[in-house]
Amino acid sequence: MKENRAYNKKVQSNSYNLFLAPFDSLEDKLYSALHHVANTQSQPKIDLLAPFFQKVYSNKLQLHSFKAFIDFLTDKENGAYNYESLYYGMLRQKGWGNKTSALFAKTIYHLHNGKYGFQNSIWDDAPKIIDKEEKIFLPVDAVIEAIFHRIDPTIKWNFHKINKLLQHNYSSEEMEVWDDLWFWGFINQRGSGLTREFVWNESKYWA
Repeated sequence: MKENRAYNKKVQSNSYNLFLAPFDSLEDKLYSALHHVANTQSQPKIDLLAPFFQKVYSNKLQLHSFKAFIDFLTDKENGAYNYESLYYGMLRQKGWGNKTSALFAKTIYHLHNGKYGFQNSIWDDAPKIIDKEEKIFLPVDAVIEAIFHRIDPTIKWNFHKINKLLQHNYSSEEMEVWDDLWFWGFINQRGSGLTREFVWNESKYWA
């Protein structure tokens, strides 16, 4: 995956540009990023998400920095301000699960590390590198679960088991590389469920 990162990086960069380019203000860019990630769910829990977005929209002063936003999510001052604390802060919000919280943390990292065509896209104080001491979580969904099931069908793979395995064997920086697994899995799977067929899916590639 390391040798072929350019392909997914281009896809990700184009995606980020689509939901950021129309907006100029910090608040609007953050709103757009939050809505984009929340709606990656196949069935977003809109009745739970609505109060969260109402809270975000009514607290603009707490959105002006990475640190302030994490404090806003956790309702307290934090000892660490990194992508792990952002993940756990999002996980506290109703309507946000493990996958979407991890995906939002990854998205914010990509928008601030300077490698995806953006520089300080939303906040000036968001970390540009991943600290080796923090935990980074892979946004595990059905595509990734199916890959691990194919490797070892005796284990009932889920978000926690996959992340525990990868975090034990890879550094925090390497965990971010594993996110490319979704891209390669998506265009090389046909069907649904754990028994989906692993073949080149040209339709998914073009669509």
